[in-house]
Amino acid sequence: MGKSVKDIDKKYVMNTYRRYDLEITEGMGANCYDVDGREYIDLSSGIGVNSLGFCEMGWVASVTQQVCKLNHTSNLFYSQPCATLAKSLCERTGYSKVFFANSGAEANEGAIKIARKYSYDKYGKGRDKIVTLVNSFHGRTVTTLSATGQEVFHDYFFPFTQGFEYVDAGDIDALSKLVAKGDVCAVMMEFVQGEGGVIPLDKDFVQKTAELCAAKDLLMIADEVQTGVGRTGKFLAGEHYGVKADITTLAKGLGGGLPIGAVLTAEKCASTLGFSMHGTTFGGNPIVCAGANYVLARVDEDFLFSVEQKGEYFQEKLARLDGVESVSGLGLMIGVRIKGTTSSEFVKDGISRGIIMLTAKDKVRLLPPLTITYDEIDKAVAIIDSMLSAYREVK
Repeated sequence: MGKSVKDIDKKYVMNTYRRYDLEITEGMGANCYDVDGREYIDLSSGIGVNSLGFCEMGWVASVTQQVCKLNHTSNLFYSQPCATLAKSLCERTGYSKVFFANSGAEANEGAIKIARKYSYDKYGKGRDKIVTLVNSFHGRTVTTLSATGQEVFHDYFFPFTQGFEYVDAGDIDALSKLVAKGDVCAVMMEFVQGEGGVIPLDKDFVQKTAELCAAKDLLMIADEVQTGVGRTGKFLAGEHYGVKADITTLAKGLGGGLPIGAVLTAEKCASTLGFSMHGTTFGGNPIVCAGANYVLARVDEDFLFSVEQKGEYFQEKLARLDGVESVSGLGLMIGVRIKGTTSSEFVKDGISRGIIMLTAKDKVRLLPPLTITYDEIDKAVAIIDSMLSAYREVK
């Protein structure tokens, strides 16, 4: 008998992930199955990527049709799926231009380059610092690690990219003092700090930051890699805050399961990058764009309303459970603080009981498919409740 997938993986794949003891073989919607045929409710959606769940049939058909027609061309040529996606995204969001990349980190890299080039063109050298928030997460490249406002990520890979400063979320005075130095070109933030614990920012702070950026001609960058494309019940989480950033980055759920990143720019910085100033071989790939075009068609206003309603329903049911200390988040981006155990142990235990969840520091993070049903939410809550009951009995 040959070696198992687990054995092969351990031998040949770099050990950069602490994998759970689960091999997923197939799935549909919010449900998936392991190698033994056991069923799981997926409340992770591949860390927010499978926005329509596993293998939604319309999405599968759109991608399959494109696979059979044209797989790749490079950005030296035009392609219909890419152009259609660009038009749809810009018209949907009110942005002027978009650059397509392959991931959230790559999208954030593009946003950083645009911000620094915009400032250089108008003000010359020396106005290049970008302020991000303590507890933020912006990616794992050397530059986006530097942009990430968590000390735990600032190790090993020296020297990190220079030019980043950090302020506490909500501290508009500290931000104003940094800006007053005259060397800042942009402020970058997640409206809901996902990896940092599913913590929504204060609305007043976000709006004052937007006002400060406008007054000082700084670019406001919204990292909506995790919050965008309907995750919070709005197409962009910035809608909850009544602000429109100069640059918004997207990834994760946009492709519905395929790798994509997008940098959306307002008119003031839409032409900042010219020929040969930025690029990527796979960005705007026809197959990926076909999947994203289908996602955009599905995520209409009625769909978004349903996400908002299901998010409220899910959060309310979780908050009533004995053993849940607190619930945070927006829409179907939910953080749960559990009493009596660690988030990592709770998630591990959940897999043994047929439910897939995530962690976000000391919280359990839930990013279910946006298509999850109320029955599936009820079933998931019942499993979580049974887990909490077991912990209470142990005590």
